[in-house]
Amino acid sequence: MISGKRILADFKVYSRGYLRNRIGLFFGLVFPVILILIFGAIFSGNSGGTVDVYMQNQDSGPFSVPQMNVAGQFLKALNATHTLKVIMVDPSLDLPKYLADHSASDGIIIPAGFSANYLAAHQVNITVFGNPASTSSSIVAGTVNGVSNLFNLQRFNGTSVIGLTQTTVNTQQTKYIDFLIPGLIGFSILVSPMFSLTNISSEYKKTKLFKQLSLTPLTKMEWLLSKVMWYIVLSAISFVLMVTVGILAFDAHITLTIWILPFLLIGPTLFAALGMLVGTVSKNPETAGVVGNIVTFPMMFLSGTFFPISIMPMYLQGIAHVLPLFYVIEGINNVMVYGNIGAALADMAIILVITAVVFVAAVRLFKWRED
Repeated sequence: MISGKRILADFKVYSRGYLRNRIGLFFGLVFPVILILIFGAIFSGNSGGTVDVYMQNQDSGPFSVPQMNVAGQFLKALNATHTLKVIMVDPSLDLPKYLADHSASDGIIIPAGFSANYLAAHQVNITVFGNPASTSSSIVAGTVNGVSNLFNLQRFNGTSVIGLTQTTVNTQQTKYIDFLIPGLIGFSILVSPMFSLTNISSEYKKTKLFKQLSLTPLTKMEWLLSKVMWYIVLSAISFVLMVTVGILAFDAHITLTIWILPFLLIGPTLFAALGMLVGTVSKNPETAGVVGNIVTFPMMFLSGTFFPISIMPMYLQGIAHVLPLFYVIEGINNVMVYGNIGAALADMAIILVITAVVFVAAVRLFKWRED
């Protein structure tokens, strides 16, 4: 016979234990709310964010009257959509090369004679560069197409005088998997050392294992370096596995060069030190778990791991640029996808500075013999 009293008693015991588990509460109640806020902000379309696009206007005139400058009117109409943030590029430059040098894929060329052809009702095409795997590229193409239709409708009653020629920056078409692999490599570099060393540092402190270790010849620097070495090895193994699976299973097009090595060395060092720092400054393992998740999860979703940050609202892009994982993933993307070593070196310089600061802080705050 079912006993309501026993059910109620068990309910009380279980709910009391659950409420005492802060990590359980975080993942059960807070984390889903965080995911809704993040993905809602990204995909709701109500954020007012804009997509950066590089534009080259080769139709420079001269025009006898301002009304003949249709190219200028077209540019003005694009800006008026508030969907694109147009960045002008000097017409003398090679736009595809310029995009590659800036690790960008979205660009527009208004050809020479655009205004004259439009006014004479001669077919003229605007070239739109993009990446089929990128959501931002579809936004750019859709916006340009919409403005073109508006111009066609206003003067030619919808007859297609202005058309679009869509192309990619690279002769080799990139796919989503090409961008996902660097993102997941960064994800792997982040997760293992962060979660493990956050937990280990707090648990060892609680169980006094650090104090016992202090009685051995091992120093705290040696202890930390051995952990860093392990996570470098682990990241390297993960890198090989993901690249192999990506190429064999999905025919990924990625570039493998020696320039990837600095990211596989410095990245794990940074996050091992950060995990140790979080575990060291936290009062107990429960708090360390919560703090570690608060530090780790925003980086997972806002650093370009699963999708480009260009589709995010501007304020989220601003947040992404202060997250260290962003520079790890962007650097790996610059090496493996864009072949832009100059930009990758800039990312590496930022990572080195952050790593030095975090590592020094972790070592200085890590109490070895006192615990």
